[in-house]
Amino acid sequence: MKNPRLALLIGIFCISVFPILVKWTPVSGLSSAFYRMAIATAAVLPIVLLRKKLEKPNQKTTMIILLCGIFFGCDIAVWNIAIQQSSATQATLLTNLAPIWVGLGMFFFLPNKPNRNFWIGAFFAVIGMVVLIGYETFYQLKFDIGFAFGVLSGVFYAAYILLSKYVLNQMQPISFMTYSMLVSSMFLAIVCLIFEQPFFGFSPSVWSVLFVQGILCQLIAWTLISYATQKMEANRVSLSLLSQALITSIIAWVFLKETITIQMVIGGAIILFGIGITFFRKTET
Repeated sequence: MKNPRLALLIGIFCISVFPILVKWTPVSGLSSAFYRMAIATAAVLPIVLLRKKLEKPNQKTTMIILLCGIFFGCDIAVWNIAIQQSSATQATLLTNLAPIWVGLGMFFFLPNKPNRNFWIGAFFAVIGMVVLIGYETFYQLKFDIGFAFGVLSGVFYAAYILLSKYVLNQMQPISFMTYSMLVSSMFLAIVCLIFEQPFFGFSPSVWSVLFVQGILCQLIAWTLISYATQKMEANRVSLSLLSQALITSIIAWVFLKETITIQMVIGGAIILFGIGITFFRKTET
């Protein structure tokens, strides 16, 4: 595919389908997360090895790749639980707060500090979250596990983004993706064993959905998005990814009959508006 905009559009649609598949599949969030990463890894690893595209990282890069794989595995696992415990729409909106946590991570740990637009966007995103969940939830501290895990998913994803920036300066995206997914698969397998989550005994229809998650929502989606990132400006790609929440909510409304209230629409719009502000930079003259 030579058109990066078309690649980005298809990639966004692929990841937007994922919350719907998680809702449909009667499998624990941890088991679903493991198979998403394991199936994608099993599909790409032989291809990368046969084509000799797998680069060998140095010791420092290897350590950061390990952290990336663990953080991404945690992100998918807690996001799955958030989807199952709340709604596909709410979980997707909350995990899309990741750019805010990226900005905070840059402020505390990196020399390049966020600009004024970040703080303005963060303010609107927090206001939107209050509207989405309802001010009475914050006033009475009625946070459920779906809400908490949705926010936590965004935090894990932000950590993954910050660390992956360093790795992608050292090697090609396909090598990084392969290593990262391999680490995520191994990490999630250990987590499933610890919490005694099932690996087998699923119906053929469940296996087919797990396969679609791994190939469509992980491997194809992130390969297309990585290609678009190489060819387009990063801020445009990041801003475009925010449309995932809108696409997911529409699909959930059509296929899962999830109720979309005016309060959710307004809150979600404010969150996305706030996150969008963080990607705009003033042009130097």
